[in-house]
Amino acid sequence: MENEKLWYVVNTYSGHENKVKEKLEMRTESMGMQDHIFRVIVPETKEVEVKDGKQKEKIKKMFPGYILVEMIMSDEAWYIVRNTPGVTGFIGSSGKGAKPTPLLPQEIDRILSSIGMSRVNIETDLVVGNKVNIIDGPFKGMSGVIDSLDLENSRLNVLIDLFGQETPVEVEVFQVSKM
Repeated sequence: MENEKLWYVVNTYSGHENKVKEKLEMRTESMGMQDHIFRVIVPETKEVEVKDGKQKEKIKKMFPGYILVEMIMSDEAWYIVRNTPGVTGFIGSSGKGAKPTPLLPQEIDRILSSIGMSRVNIETDLVVGNKVNIIDGPFKGMSGVIDSLDLENSRLNVLIDLFGQETPVEVEVFQVSKM
């Protein structure tokens, strides 16, 4: 669990999510913590609203008062996030100095896929020849080697051992984790 990139939910003042995101990204940069704090996301969706007979697109926050942070939970990273102006704490922490519980892979996958993102960075994390574990779908629990990547559609072909034969299966990026 230590030294592993995981996603955490951070509570902020409601309406200050984007300001907190900016401040946290600036603090990460200025304190040289890019190797501990990776992505900060304010999950948003577009909604079409009809007002006075006119359609209007409106961006709505999925979780008002919360941001998602991908980080390696170290004392320094935890301190930087907790002490960013506008942050009120982590979700999943009992307080009293206890470190928070990260989101489960399937929870973050569902959130990220609904906003058109993925937990796995396909350009840098996945390379043909890499070994991966399949964590979702009909081949869950199996491992294999990446045979080909479809960057446009976030899909990959993985060669798995099925009944003693190397068999290619097509999976989505969120269905695998790097070994």
